[in-house]
Amino acid sequence: MEYKDQPSAPIGIAGRFRGFLPVVVDVETAGFDPQRHALLEIAAVMIRMDADGWLVPGATHACHVLPFLGSELDQSALAFNKIDPDHPLRDAMAERQALPKILDPIRKAVASHGCNRAILVGHNAHFDLGFIKAAVDRNDYKRNPFHAFSVFDTVSLAGLAYGQTVLAKAAQAAGLDWDNTAAHSAIYDAEQTARLFCTIVNRWRTTTL
Repeated sequence: MEYKDQPSAPIGIAGRFRGFLPVVVDVETAGFDPQRHALLEIAAVMIRMDADGWLVPGATHACHVLPFLGSELDQSALAFNKIDPDHPLRDAMAERQALPKILDPIRKAVASHGCNRAILVGHNAHFDLGFIKAAVDRNDYKRNPFHAFSVFDTVSLAGLAYGQTVLAKAAQAAGLDWDNTAAHSAIYDAEQTARLFCTIVNRWRTTTL
């Protein structure tokens, strides 16, 4: 079968991903175990489709999060992401307030785009999904918009497209700028991952198979 190497007609983002709305998420944490270690930052970037059918990053929603009661703080993780959970200017909120701030706009976007659920896009996406799901369970949040286990992982996509699996190297291979001094904040990493995801999907759209 032959495929045209011209962009196909726009079908809407719901049609492009079988009823799923891609939303890029990055979390910064105080360790690797979502049951024990604190969730410290969340950022979510909406993905939208423009009038010509190209994917582009949309609005970003983000907040700093207070460690949940009884959580553990791994000092090596804090040294890596350079987060001081006790910094007076963090303007952090409890998980119970952070979840609706991030997830309610996603639910509204799912509905407005005619999708059935959101699907989490992330770099090592199951890590981010695990922390979101743990916070949802801890707080008995009933309206989690994300699919329970399916994700789009830009590690795999970038490995396929560019032969790179590290976010910084994959972004640079995709022709994106990268600022090492800004990396490992949830907003920066989520926005760069969103650009990477859109670049890969758009590149696929214009490639002859």
